[in-house]
Amino acid sequence: MSNWNRRSFTKALALASAATAVSRTRVLGANERVRLGFIGVGNRGDQVLDAFLAQPDAQVAAVCDLHPPYMEFAARKIGGEVARVDDWRRVIEMKDLDAIVVCTPDHWHAPQMIAACEAGKDVYVEKPLSLRVAEGRRMVDAARVHNRVVQVGIHRRSSAMCRQAAEFVRNGGLGTVTMARAFHVQNEGTVGIGNPPDEAPPPGFSWEDWLGPAPAKPYNANRTFYRFRWFYDYSGGQLTNFGTHYLDFIHWALGHDAPLAVTAMGGKFAVQDNREIPDTLEVLWQYPGGTLVSFMQVNSNAALPCANGAHLEIRGTNGTLYLYYDRFEVVPESAPTLPFPQQNPLDRTVGRAYQASYRKLMAPLTVRGSQDTAPHARDFLDCLKDRRRCNCDIETGHRSTTATLIGNVAHQLRAWLAWDGTAERFANHDEANQWLDYRYRKG
Repeated sequence: MSNWNRRSFTKALALASAATAVSRTRVLGANERVRLGFIGVGNRGDQVLDAFLAQPDAQVAAVCDLHPPYMEFAARKIGGEVARVDDWRRVIEMKDLDAIVVCTPDHWHAPQMIAACEAGKDVYVEKPLSLRVAEGRRMVDAARVHNRVVQVGIHRRSSAMCRQAAEFVRNGGLGTVTMARAFHVQNEGTVGIGNPPDEAPPPGFSWEDWLGPAPAKPYNANRTFYRFRWFYDYSGGQLTNFGTHYLDFIHWALGHDAPLAVTAMGGKFAVQDNREIPDTLEVLWQYPGGTLVSFMQVNSNAALPCANGAHLEIRGTNGTLYLYYDRFEVVPESAPTLPFPQQNPLDRTVGRAYQASYRKLMAPLTVRGSQDTAPHARDFLDCLKDRRRCNCDIETGHRSTTATLIGNVAHQLRAWLAWDGTAERFANHDEANQWLDYRYRKG
C-alpha cells in the first residue's frame, strides 16, 4: 500500500470506526428477502436487473436513472410497488434498503459506491470498477473500513465453467504458460459512432448530473447512453469494458493479480467519428513467471485470430486453452522427444527421425457451460447474508481493472511502463504516475 493510501486508510478508519459497529440495522436470515436499490437501469443495468429478478429472495424496491423511460421500463418489469427516484443520493439514504446496485457509467462508480458504503449499505458495483487506479484503491478502503460486502460485476467469477477452466490452467494443466491473448473484434466501418454536433441537452435531461465528477464539456449525444465508452472522461473504452473481464480471467488462471510491465500501440486508424478511444489497439503486459499477455481491439468482423471465434486463449507448453461464451476447449500440443537436429543434406534420416519423435503431450478436453450474470447476483445475495467475501470481491475487481487502466496510460503516453503492484505506482515514469488519479469537478 502506498504512503498516500496508508494515510487515507488510517484517516478513514478513525472516522468510521464507531459508525461501522452499528452500520447494519438488521441481520438478514438465510431465507429473508433482500431489499435492493438500483442506480442506473440502462443497457447493462437492465441486464443486471434481470439477473436479480431471477432470484426469489431479491426485492427491488427502488430504481434511479436520469432517463425517465428507463425507469418506467424497469418499474414495469419489476412489478408491484417500486420507488422511482431521479437523484441517486436519495436511494442511498433510504433506510429500508439492504444493498445498492450501481450500474451507472464508469466515472460515477467510485462516488456512488463509496457513498453507499458510508451509509452502511452493501454494494454490487459494475465493472470496470473505476476510472483511475487511485479511485479503485479508495473504493477498496471504503469497503474495508465500513465492513461492507461488495461484489464487482465481473460475473465470470461466478461461472462454474470459467472456474474449472481457470483452475485447470493454474494447476498446471497446460504446462508452463508463456502467452495469453484476448480479443475484441467489432467492425464499426468508417462511420463509427458518427459526428453529431455539440448542442443544448434535450428537454428534461440533466447534463450536469450526467457529467457529475467529470470535467465540464458541451453536451454531445455521443457522450451519453452507451457511447460514453468512446470518451476518456467517462470510460477507458473497450480495453476497460471487455478487457477487464478478460484480464480478470487471465489473473485467475495465472494466479497473479498484477503485471510487471505494460506497453501499447494503436489509434484511430479506420473511423472518422468524434471518439477519443482507438478503433485499433494492442496492449502488451508482462506477468511474473515469464508470461506475456495481450489484448487486441480490431475494427473487423472477420474470424478472430484464434480458433473458431474464441475470445481468449492461453498457450502453455503442453496445450492451449480457448475460452468461448458457452464452452472452453483444450487443444494438446505435439512436441518432439529428440533435440532439434542439425540439418544435413547428406543424411535426411536425422530429420525424419526428429519428425517421427513428435508425441501428443495431453488429451483434448471440451467443457460446456455458461457465463450468465444470474449466478453472480446469487453469490452477492448469499454473501450479504453470511457476511463473507464475494466471488469478485472489491480487491479482486480493483486489481483486474487496474491492469486495463494502466494499459490506457501506456497507450496515451506512448511509453513502456514498469509497474509496482504493491505500491500501485509506475517505477520508471513520473509523468505516468500523474495519470493514476484525477480531481473531481468542484461541487
